Amino acid sequence: MKVALFGKVYADNQKDYLQLLIDELTKRDSQICVFEPYYKAIKAEVNFGENISFFNSNRDIKNKVDILFSIGGDGTILDTVPIVRNSGIPILGINLGRLGFLSSVSKNEIIDAVNNIFNGDYIIDKRSLLQLIEPKKLFGDIDYALNDLTIYRNNTTSLIVVHVYVDDKFLNSYWGDGLIVSTPTGSTAYSLSVGGPIVAPGSKNFIIAPIASHNLTVRPIIIQDSSVIKIKIEGREEKYLMTMDSRHSAISKEDEIIIRRCNFNVNLIQMNNKDFYSTIRDKLLWGVDYRN
Repeated sequence: MKVALFGKVYADNQKDYLQLLIDELTKRDSQICVFEPYYKAIKAEVNFGENISFFNSNRDIKNKVDILFSIGGDGTILDTVPIVRNSGIPILGINLGRLGFLSSVSKNEIIDAVNNIFNGDYIIDKRSLLQLIEPKKLFGDIDYALNDLTIYRNNTTSLIVVHVYVDDKFLNSYWGDGLIVSTPTGSTAYSLSVGGPIVAPGSKNFIIAPIASHNLTVRPIIIQDSSVIKIKIEGREEKYLMTMDSRHSAISKEDEIIIRRCNFNVNLIQMNNKDFYSTIRDKLLWGVDYRN
């Protein structure tokens, strides 16, 4: 099996777990392909052996790799998506970060996870993405997001007004700091922190959630992800901030923003002993307070 290893940040307390993962893969005669900037950061700390190669972009691994290990936290998973793109390569997240909704394998589960991968004892969880149609090329050819797209006021304390249309029907004008358009995957991220609902993957929805709404009766809303969302911004400034997952760019208030569901999914690997509901119980500590 040929496996890719992707990471971004290395900390000293990760060394033993990284070495364990590499040793377990080497035992099984895996061909290991490492993201080259990550390799340069860890090569002095970790012994890879000789059977390794390197990649820097999607072109280097498309149709050449069976599985990709994302080493870090949920932010690393988000940065993995532009590497995998529409290749269909399954991603397994090894959580060496903090919360880890997407990076579902903990440090202490590495051996079991590798065994399950080589035994085929796992499921593929297909996650939808949203795509920015307009403005074109604002984020180059990486115009899609696994979690969310946000619009936010920039260099001002003044409110902005975000006018939203769904399938050319007027939804609302949101007065506040900005707006989040989230996938079900992103429902446990920024959207959750502004009062958005938790939505199960595969629900085929988008969440539209205002950020610090001036009108307290305005609440997040769930719509079908077959819808096309159009957005116009009104405010005192000429430029505003847009993010797609971990990427950001300035946009003009003259720009019309069009969002729709992306035409491909990202394949996340889920161990058979875990599911979405057990993950949110664990990460959000549901049921821990037995007084309820």
